[in-house]
Amino acid sequence: MEPVFLNKLVSENNNWLSVRQATIAENMANANTPGYRAKDIEPFTSVISKTQLAMKATHTSHMGGIVEVARQSEVKKSESWLVTHSGNSVSIEQELMKAGQVARDHSLNAGIAKSFHRMYLSSLR
Repeated sequence: MEPVFLNKLVSENNNWLSVRQATIAENMANANTPGYRAKDIEPFTSVISKTQLAMKATHTSHMGGIVEVARQSEVKKSESWLVTHSGNSVSIEQELMKAGQVARDHSLNAGIAKSFHRMYLSSLR
């Protein structure tokens, strides 16, 4: 297992956010498609909670084990607020709220990355 780097975690979260934004955009593009079912991806917190983190054994007397890391987000059917008579389950309002959440989370990630950058610069001075 490799060590956990905060920059890598921010990068993984940004990748997850881009997949979620693409899924939201696909839902909105198919808002008038008969029979289209809205999709969403697995929350990032549950993806991280499935990831098992362990200490690395750097010496033979240290305890250690094999750790598997699962980082795949699955796209699945989403629960929608309404289903029209054509079978379409996309709610534009719900998708816009999800897009707003993605924008806020991306802004938070950018702020965290900026803070790391400032910390690195101050440590070099």
